[in-house]
Amino acid sequence: MEIKNILLTAASCIPVLSAVSMAQEKPQPNVILIITDDQGYGDLGITGNPHVKTPAIDQLANESVRFNNFYVSPVCAPTRSSLMTGRYSLRTGIRDTYNGGAIMASTELTIAEMLKQANYTTGIFGKWHLGDNYPSRPRDQGFDESLIHLSGGMGQVGDITTYFEGDRSYFDPVLWHNNKQEAYKGYCSDIFTKQAINFIEQNKESPFFCYLSFNAPHTPLQVPEAYYQQYKDIDPSTGFVKDKQPFTAMSEQDKEDARKVYAMVTNIDDNIGKLLQKLDDLNIADNTLIIFMTDNGPQQRRYVAGMRGRKGDVYQGGVRVPFYIRYPSLFEKDKEIETMAAHIDILPTLAQLCHVELPKERIIDGKSLLPLIMGDEFGWADRPLFFYWTRRYPELYYNMALRKGAYKLVGKTDYNAPVKDFELFNLEKDPYEQNNIILEHEGIAEQLKEELDETYHELIRSENLLNQPRIIIGSAYENPVILNRNDAAGERGIWAQEELYGKWEVSIRQGYYDIKFKFIKPVKANGRMYLAANTIVKQMLNEKEGTDIIEMKNVYLPEMDCDLIPFYSIDSKNIFPFWVEMKKID
Repeated sequence: MEIKNILLTAASCIPVLSAVSMAQEKPQPNVILIITDDQGYGDLGITGNPHVKTPAIDQLANESVRFNNFYVSPVCAPTRSSLMTGRYSLRTGIRDTYNGGAIMASTELTIAEMLKQANYTTGIFGKWHLGDNYPSRPRDQGFDESLIHLSGGMGQVGDITTYFEGDRSYFDPVLWHNNKQEAYKGYCSDIFTKQAINFIEQNKESPFFCYLSFNAPHTPLQVPEAYYQQYKDIDPSTGFVKDKQPFTAMSEQDKEDARKVYAMVTNIDDNIGKLLQKLDDLNIADNTLIIFMTDNGPQQRRYVAGMRGRKGDVYQGGVRVPFYIRYPSLFEKDKEIETMAAHIDILPTLAQLCHVELPKERIIDGKSLLPLIMGDEFGWADRPLFFYWTRRYPELYYNMALRKGAYKLVGKTDYNAPVKDFELFNLEKDPYEQNNIILEHEGIAEQLKEELDETYHELIRSENLLNQPRIIIGSAYENPVILNRNDAAGERGIWAQEELYGKWEVSIRQGYYDIKFKFIKPVKANGRMYLAANTIVKQMLNEKEGTDIIEMKNVYLPEMDCDLIPFYSIDSKNIFPFWVEMKKID
């Protein structure tokens, strides 16, 4: 099966004239794309949760077109790459959330780059998670204004300015404003929203694209005390309508996590309410298209509307999320759509609504949702959607799925397993994936497995997967470069360990460099600091006792693509740096 090259230009993305002509009679809309992090389908009042307070999002949903079968990837970086490009994440070079696999190829064209063709001003506020160094940062990928944290989240090892802040990493953070460190006061979600609102105010007279990408309610579960107090006494395992929905048992830790998550979500809701009010105050709400969605299922056990699985799973609980799209001057209010849609559809939908050409000379996996929203014929209700999640690279048939129409084939088995070892669900009859019907419908399962095989084999041959994106060192666009652990490859699961093998895949510009190696803990004296790059090895004796930074000065490196391998050798141990700063001096 060939995954077709769909919707290559504005002209070719006109499947139904009536829908397009209505949209094109409108001026270009402002676009606000709101996404939250690890907020599951059940973490909203409108999706049946009696505990969480989300009046602003609930109202937005009631004023929107609601897609009740909207899908994303099981984890965050793959979802975000597909969202930004309209392509399956493996095509973009994204294959992990760390381990060096969360750097999107700079040749990819994002929503921001696409909309800039139509003179949109573009801004991102919050989480990017598609590369922290040139040429993969937001400002390298089409965003005029950028206020972000690094890596997969604040308080994580890759976010070097917040990691050591511990239980205060979400408060008073040092963030990255247009690629420069800048200190802010307050709680992260409040900061990101305030800056997004400022961006909207400054650009209200012309079309803008605002990507408000909350890092909450991702771990660490930190929230202002006033919000936690609203939930500290609830039992989040009780109070649900008695129906046939399965409900996973919750431990006491699960319950406490849910209280904190709900508090974080209510804070997000308050911030979204402020943003929506600002649109009304500026009198631009009618011509502003707003999308609200989440990036995957919940990380912890809690209410997820009866669905099976959570973050990281290809079952419904991991990949089905809320999706609301509001455009008052064009779209019907309070409309529900059951047809399956996905993150890959957002870029082509915005291309059609914003009167701009799609990226050319590449496969676009998504389809414009505009005909579907406008009630016109579209002809792709039964298209297949492919899901997978394992670290590093896809593992054939393990945590892998394909949905087509009512049927979903799930693999949690071996690479050479027969089809009977898979699971098959009819989601129209069994939305909670409780009844495996593979033995009764092996013919359907075989057809789905054939499509899954062909999709998998095509995607793993993607150019950006075979030639992993490299961080460029010594460029005028980023100097110095700080290499963080989120982008480090080597051993599986590089995080906060000290003694391990790690490396960064880089492209070095010829010249002399001053290099700093930062360690998690101070290291003892009389070890040797090594830096290896292809056939070049630099080493020096460290005579400082109890230092957490070792410096190499005036290091000459030739032009080369290489694996950059630093380590400190002492007492028969090789200690990997927490981060490495490389500053080109000549």
